[in-house]
Amino acid sequence: MQGNIVSDTEGRLRLRFRPQELGPAAFEGLGAALMRSGEVKYVSYSRITGSLLVFYESGEGRRKFVLDTILSFDAGSPVPVSCFEDKTLEIGEEAPMPVNPIYGALLRWIFLPRPVRIVWEAVLAIPYIIGGLKSLFWENSLDVELLDAAALSVCYARMDFKSASALIFFYDLSEYLEDWTKRKSMASLFHSLKGQEEKVWVRTENGTRKQVKESELEIGSDVVILAGGLIPVDGIVGEGEAMVNQATMTGEPLPVRMVSGGAVFAGTTVEEGEIVVKATKVGRNTRINSIIEYIKESEASKSGLQGRVERLADSIVPFNFLLMLVTFLVTRDLAKAGNALLVHYSCVIRLSTPVVVLSAMKEGNESGFLIKGGRYLEEVAEADTCVFDKTGTITEAKPHVSEIITFKDNSGNGYTREEALTLAACLEEHFPHPVGRAVVNQAKAEGLSHEEELHTKVNYVVAHGISSTVDGKKVVLGSRHFVLEDEAVPVSPEADEVTKRVAEKGDSMIYLAVGGTLAAIIVISDKIRFRAKETILELRDQGIKRAVMLTGDLASTAKTISDRIGFDEFRAQLLPDDKAAYVSEKAAEGAKIMMVGDGLNDSAALSLARVGVALSDGSALARDVSNVQLMNGRLDALPVARLLSERAMRRTRENYWLIVTLNTLYLFLGFMGITSAGVTSLAHNATTVYVALRATKPFLAPSEGLPPLEDNAA
Repeated sequence: MQGNIVSDTEGRLRLRFRPQELGPAAFEGLGAALMRSGEVKYVSYSRITGSLLVFYESGEGRRKFVLDTILSFDAGSPVPVSCFEDKTLEIGEEAPMPVNPIYGALLRWIFLPRPVRIVWEAVLAIPYIIGGLKSLFWENSLDVELLDAAALSVCYARMDFKSASALIFFYDLSEYLEDWTKRKSMASLFHSLKGQEEKVWVRTENGTRKQVKESELEIGSDVVILAGGLIPVDGIVGEGEAMVNQATMTGEPLPVRMVSGGAVFAGTTVEEGEIVVKATKVGRNTRINSIIEYIKESEASKSGLQGRVERLADSIVPFNFLLMLVTFLVTRDLAKAGNALLVHYSCVIRLSTPVVVLSAMKEGNESGFLIKGGRYLEEVAEADTCVFDKTGTITEAKPHVSEIITFKDNSGNGYTREEALTLAACLEEHFPHPVGRAVVNQAKAEGLSHEEELHTKVNYVVAHGISSTVDGKKVVLGSRHFVLEDEAVPVSPEADEVTKRVAEKGDSMIYLAVGGTLAAIIVISDKIRFRAKETILELRDQGIKRAVMLTGDLASTAKTISDRIGFDEFRAQLLPDDKAAYVSEKAAEGAKIMMVGDGLNDSAALSLARVGVALSDGSALARDVSNVQLMNGRLDALPVARLLSERAMRRTRENYWLIVTLNTLYLFLGFMGITSAGVTSLAHNATTVYVALRATKPFLAPSEGLPPLEDNAA
């Protein structure tokens, strides 16, 4: 693969390739090849500008390795560079629109004599003629560019300069309207996304932690990222150790171990561990760039329906040439034959379908959910099975400690209620989980101090619990499976009775064991999310055949919640791998699964589902791997998202048949000689404008949106 070096400094290379030569799949392969060496710290690529940026460990040998890897990489068949390249502008830039072709046409007609105007317009036709020749001889393709070139060629062959002038005007106007419509749709989506801002944890000069807005970060800030957290800045790890998922940057699914001195980048995720990052690049730039790439990827993520109608439209192009030949053989009239080249289906379909997707994404964002591309619009619309995590998804993720039951050991010793809560809070404060926050907040509310000196190193076992050492004794805190089964802590009949009583109420439990003995059970109560039951009922009305709840809780607790909400099925005492296995099993049976979750332990299942849905108040990793995000923790946004998705897919189909019907009518009228070339071209382009504007119309009525939160009686 060939590229030009545009910047070459110690440890940093920037190369320029022909735009779009390196596609998403190819870049993932190249990025993975570079990152696997351990000598490359960071790779990024802009398909907008064709710019590849590589940061690597200093040294001449490493520079040679980078260049050799890039040069030897096979990106597949290169995309030919257009003879007339246009600068592609980034979304969000306040870029001037191209000159409206109406102004140019008026100026030519008013100020240029007819002979000069004919020559001028012949020059304007050259790019279209070259584009058609390139399609025919370079790309061996019968496409829209060839149709346009052939239509102009027929006009000039007949010395019909008036029709040629009209065609050039309508071609320019069509391109202008396409550019304007897509740019307005994408810019509108960009600005609606830009307003969302996350909060992050930073360490202050006196060593305490506080939460600030992402926009308040400065170069040099010490940003604290815990397990499950999204890294918001580019920077250097100052303290700690973590496994960082860099799939968004390199395409590699396996996490990379990061220790002090390692470079991390915005948009990657901490799967395990905790690190403090000294920020070297902050501000809106990193976020804006990620939004730009996200929108570009979303536009490229076509639905199956969109791909099918585009391929069908392209397949009709040869029919235009066949119709032209038949018309000429029957009528011997080149003018009537040329009419067959003035109407094509592909251009307007390729314009209207992305606009439908972008408009639906924008409206969804304004309605309380974010859908990451056309493919997921279709997946949401076609899902027939909806699988929900329980804790933090069906429940509000605002749990509180409702009860603490302590137990004595065989010698009659044990912890008091306050001691058990203090010890649990001391361990839980290290990890950002709703249940952990509930324990910490309860200790604060009771004025209990949980000092760092109480324990040594704290280990977090994902989806299980926490272990540490206090006064030489092993302390474990977590689920029943972790404490009583994995750690083999014996349970007394008294503890069994407590477990049954709490499970009947539908509450969750945290088990605390010290030195191999059960010390306490902390009962966690959590409200059902606002309109959770109504959400299931509405999804059923929309065609969801089966609603399932998965949880790590006891079967009795799960049954209580399942009966209250109205699920068709529930599975209890599941580990993350069990949830993922369930999704895979049902998918293999033919179910079109929409998985809804919020936590680190849901990420695998979210990735395996046809469409993964995460709540915005859940873990960063869950949001990152999901295809849909429900904003503001509104579970009842899910039926609205499905309704919008169904409407978007329906409009795509309606636009397709509208385009096919009207343009076929124009072809027939031209074939019969009822309309002239100018009228046919005018009608075709008017249809293009109408369908494009129709694609931007709202999908939902105001009454079909989310009800106000004030109605929450939870």
